Amino acid sequence: MSADRKPVEPGCDQLAAADRQRYALVVHDVRLVTAEGVVPGGVAVADGRIARLLGPGERPPAARTLDGGGRYLLPGLIDSHVHFRTPGLTHKEDWAHASRAAVAGVTTVIDMPNTVPPLLTPQDAHRKAALITGRSLVDFRFHMGVAGDDPSPLLETGPREATSVKVFLAGHHTAPHVVREPAALERVFRTAAQAGLRLLLHAEDDSVFALLDRWRGAPTEYGEYERHRPRSGAISAVARVLELVQRHGTAVHVLHVSTAEEADLLTAAAHVGMPVTFELTPHHLSFTTRDSERLGARVRLSPAIRESRDQERLWQALLDGQAATLGSDHAPHSRAEKLRPPADAPPGLPGVQEMATAVHTGLRRRAPNADADAEADGNAHADADAQVSRLVRLLATRPAELFGLDSRKGGWPRAWTPTSSSSTPTSGGCSGRATSSRSAAGPPTRAGR
Repeated sequence: MSADRKPVEPGCDQLAAADRQRYALVVHDVRLVTAEGVVPGGVAVADGRIARLLGPGERPPAARTLDGGGRYLLPGLIDSHVHFRTPGLTHKEDWAHASRAAVAGVTTVIDMPNTVPPLLTPQDAHRKAALITGRSLVDFRFHMGVAGDDPSPLLETGPREATSVKVFLAGHHTAPHVVREPAALERVFRTAAQAGLRLLLHAEDDSVFALLDRWRGAPTEYGEYERHRPRSGAISAVARVLELVQRHGTAVHVLHVSTAEEADLLTAAAHVGMPVTFELTPHHLSFTTRDSERLGARVRLSPAIRESRDQERLWQALLDGQAATLGSDHAPHSRAEKLRPPADAPPGLPGVQEMATAVHTGLRRRAPNADADAEADGNAHADADAQVSRLVRLLATRPAELFGLDSRKGGWPRAWTPTSSSSTPTSGGCSGRATSSRSAAGPPTRAGR
């Protein structure tokens, strides 16, 4: 289920008719979560979609009724960074199995283009959608890819295919299309700006890593991996990206930020008005270089896991609202691939199913006494409400806005804005009710359900 965010404006007669409607499902006595706050209420579902928001105590007739027992109800969450391996890499995982994992944590995924063949044209997007439609348990759409020597397909890409383009500035086992040449990268930024597409950057400097490899050779132990793929590569790439943003005005979203310096640079750029946002991942929030030595290939990632001080800076970026999104970077490999020697084992790990709960656990650990403090202050829900509201902002509201999904996803209808813990969803002149309509527009890459 996903809420449509284009509200209708019914009159009281229409709402009275809605009261007489028998819904497929009514969920009552829940705490409705938005990016701004939490209020009591419920939802009514018809034809597989949320048809009405309910005020406290409302229970219209329904074929099935669920008592939420005062639990949170979140809008459908979006994982905007997954590698589901279809087509061409399905020995690692196929879409059907990946979507089973995804439905445990989110309702929508946006898949990356580095498959075999890669997704580089609008026609590729439609072919890939045809492979998946009817086989996915979650809604989906795609990020376009780009070959550095020819970004012209971006000019043919419309919102039905993609609103964003993934660019790799450094390569690895499943990322062969790397834009290395400065002139080629300049063309990509210029073309994306002309097409009105947002660039997603794997921002690490491949030339820095190549130079270090010529000096140090390949790592022989996992404890050495971060030294071979150091922070200097990430910092150098982000500085380069910001220079191109200033030159072309291209909107960019930097993925899996791993260092304190990247977070500082990107936050400063956004502060001065540059069209720059960035993503955090659960693994960079959860692990440090000590874990790389302990867990080996299981946490070999690109970018590499960093120091404790980087982890703390990333958490601060999350808590202060500097980071725009969370992405799982779900990237499974076979056991045999992960058991290769350190120089050959591919980076990546699965995680779409665990992302929301892992980050929520981290939030709670950073305020272990908050619930007791809030209860002492007379508001037992305050801190817990703030934590789930942060998750909704990072995993629903902001990704929907950034990737062209906010007419259908990302939150509850815009007609309702929570103002206090006693607020009631309202619409038009009739208190205690809100409705939403289906949107006729939307991406073609929808799940077959």
